Formats: sequence, C-alpha cells, structure tokens
Amino acid sequence: MTPGAAALYFAPMSRIGKLSPDEAISLAKRVLDIEARAVQELAHRLDHSFTEALQIILECRGRIVVSGIGKSGHIARKLASTLASTGTPAFFVHPAEASHGDLGMITRDDVLIALSNSGESGELLVIVPIIKREGAKLISITGNPESSLAREADTHLDASVSEEACPLGLAPTASTTAALALGDALAVALLDARGFDEKDFARSHPGGRLGRQLLTHVDDVMRRGDAVPKVSATAMLNEAVLEISRKGMGMTAIVRDDVAVGIFTDGDLRRLLERGSDLRTIPVIDAMTKSPRTIESTKLAVEAVKVMEEHKINQILVVNGHNELVGALNTHDLMQAKVI
Repeated sequence: MTPGAAALYFAPMSRIGKLSPDEAISLAKRVLDIEARAVQELAHRLDHSFTEALQIILECRGRIVVSGIGKSGHIARKLASTLASTGTPAFFVHPAEASHGDLGMITRDDVLIALSNSGESGELLVIVPIIKREGAKLISITGNPESSLAREADTHLDASVSEEACPLGLAPTASTTAALALGDALAVALLDARGFDEKDFARSHPGGRLGRQLLTHVDDVMRRGDAVPKVSATAMLNEAVLEISRKGMGMTAIVRDDVAVGIFTDGDLRRLLERGSDLRTIPVIDAMTKSPRTIESTKLAVEAVKVMEEHKINQILVVNGHNELVGALNTHDLMQAKVI
C-alpha cells in the first residue's frame, strides 16, 4: 500500500453516486419499514382461504406444483424448495415451459400453486384452463383478489401490499417479500399439520449439520476392535499406561469378562505421578475410576456429546445392552465426523 493510501481508504465517503451516506441509510430504512409493514398487514388479512389452501394441499394425492414468472417465479422456486424440505413433496414448473411440453408433469392428482402479483400473467393464464380441465386443484397467490387468476382458483391467498419499496413504485419489492412470507407461513403450517419433526427434516437434509447430528449413531463413529484401549482388571498400572500410549485416546478401559468396570485416564496418571507413586506396584483396579460413563452403540452420536459435556469428560466408553465393551470415542472422533 502506497503512503497515504490507508488514509484515503478509511476516509468517509462524501457521496455514493447521487446519494449522500445519510440519504442512502435513510432510503434503506424506508425500504425495510415498507417491507416489514407489508408482512404485518398479511397477518391481519389471514382468513378461511388460508385454511382452505392447507386442506387442499393435505388432501393432495399427488405432488404440489409451484409456478410463477419473473420475480414471482423466483419466489415460486423458493416456495417449492421449502415445501419439499418440510414434508410436502413439491417442484417448480416454469409456466412458459409448461406451454411447450412441461405441462405433462402435472396430473389430476396434483395441486398447482400459482404466484403472480398482478394475477394477470399471460403465461400462467394460458395453462390454467388446461389444469382445471385435467382435474388438478389450483391455489393462487396474487396481489389482486379481483384478478383473473384469483377468480379461477379453488382458493386464493391475498398477498397485496399498499406500496412497493421501490421509489419508482415499479420494481417488485414489498410484493415479493409478502408472497415469500405468505409461502413460508403455508409451508410451516403444513409442517406442523403433518407432525413433521427434526428426524424427518434430517432425512431431507442429510448433508447438513442437523442431518449429521440426527442420523449419525455412536456405532457409526466409535473406535472398535484393536483400536479400543483396554486392559484386564488384573493388570498392573504400568500395563495400563502402555495401552494408553499405544492407542492414543488418552485413556484405557478396564474390563472384567468383557464388561467395562472402570476407566483410567491421562489425568489419573498425572495425579499419581505428582504423588510419586510407583506404577509397577499398583494394580490398575486400585487407581481406576469405577462405574465409568458409558453409552450404548445404538444411541445417536449427539447423545454422546451431551453426556460428555454434562460430565466434562473428553472420552466415553461404548457398550452393548449387556454392558460389554464394544467401542470407545472421544471429542476428536465426534469433531471429525462433524457431529460437533
């Protein structure tokens, strides 16, 4: 960076195009206020049409098809995605493509949700009669309850706004925000009506953090076989120390007839060394922590995380239903599996 460049970089801007910084912030606040008001007005207008739409979708034996063009098309795509990820099978169809063959994707068992702020989008109105003739149900979301699309629908959701946030009153802004919020309200109500829960959500989001947390079991991430540090309850303490060193988990399980009866950790070892104990003369059973924290291999990995956090431990022994040692894991294993 050349001399003086830093001062230039941090100097307050006098103009942003035709706006002063204060004017830009004022305009941004106005946009947010208008869009927030548009969403609040929706809540006051909700009526039986909303519950009718819910019922139509819940009774649908096919798929939910969402369609719209322009900015409404982008909102329609988002609504289809939200529905699909929250328990309502849905997909987006472009209305222009529908007129050129994609209409074959829609059957009499489906429900079409059509989005159009004006309610007069030609591309949508062209396919509506065909949809109705086929026997599919139509739900419209428009900003004009008197529009052609609203009148043709089996039920109509009013997403009208008193004004757009665009200073010119032309670019869809508050209207698309309102349609987006109304679509989210529909999807969330359907989620609850179906009894859709966290496990259902995880199944449709296996690549996400929640999916890993809810679908990963202890058995999937634990160390097993020779990788599990363990010594017999008859072993001497120096044998346990060697096992800790070999397996690199900072601890070893103490077993009797394959049942975990104790655990000996790096921390236990440090405390013994501070007292000057002779490791060769102490049976491990006299130095171990009895009744160690364990978890069954069939449990979710997040349950292991919870136990470890509650008891402030870094390792946990994994057992089967008979309390027999079958594995072990530590926080590093859980982090590597991206459970935490």
